[in-house]
Amino acid sequence: MLKLSACFLFSLFMLMACNNSSNSVSNVKTDSLVTLPFFNVPDWTPAWINKEDSGYKKIHSIPSFSFKDQEGKDFTEANIEGKIYVANFFYTKCRGICPKMTTNMSLLQEAFKNDTMILLLSHSVTPELDSITVLKNYAILNKVDSKKWHLLTGDKNEIYALAKQQYFAGDSVGFYQTGNEFLHTENFILVDQKRRIRGVYNGTLAIEIDRIKEDIQTLKLEAVSNEGPIK
Repeated sequence: MLKLSACFLFSLFMLMACNNSSNSVSNVKTDSLVTLPFFNVPDWTPAWINKEDSGYKKIHSIPSFSFKDQEGKDFTEANIEGKIYVANFFYTKCRGICPKMTTNMSLLQEAFKNDTMILLLSHSVTPELDSITVLKNYAILNKVDSKKWHLLTGDKNEIYALAKQQYFAGDSVGFYQTGNEFLHTENFILVDQKRRIRGVYNGTLAIEIDRIKEDIQTLKLEAVSNEGPIK
């Protein structure tokens, strides 16, 4: 009788294990179909929105802008048309979080160096100090590829308005500030081909860079599938 019970328990255990294994595979397949959320508000609340949803056409997107890059060239929204990009905010004299962010942005530059769909944008929050010449020297020092990674400077009010009101850089308090109070944020912000925010990451952490790489691949698959986001 004991032998029979042992056999029964073993069979039951194996059956449960098989069921669990099957569910695990099913979950992986399901997860692979889930795309990235959209971010429409400064508190970074994620929103999964289908093309069929009434709010799809109202998804927040980055508006027009005009700056200069480290080569002295005009850089506008036309330069990111149809591109996936990662944006951040820094300044060349920073000795705190900026060197780590620059190092981690370099990792993204290396990972996507041959991918023309991917761009990197670093906006100076001290444009009065970060002239084109200063940015060029910073680019040389940090081996910035000017075709892949653009260091941007321009009107301070425009940069700060774009950062706080459009990229939600910093925190939700910064969004409601009316002046150009100093902006210092570790955020890396992932933007899709239609200039919509799809992810925010701590740019000082290497593990977050791995997550950005994965999410960029997800956006590329979304673009290729042409099926749009899945709820």
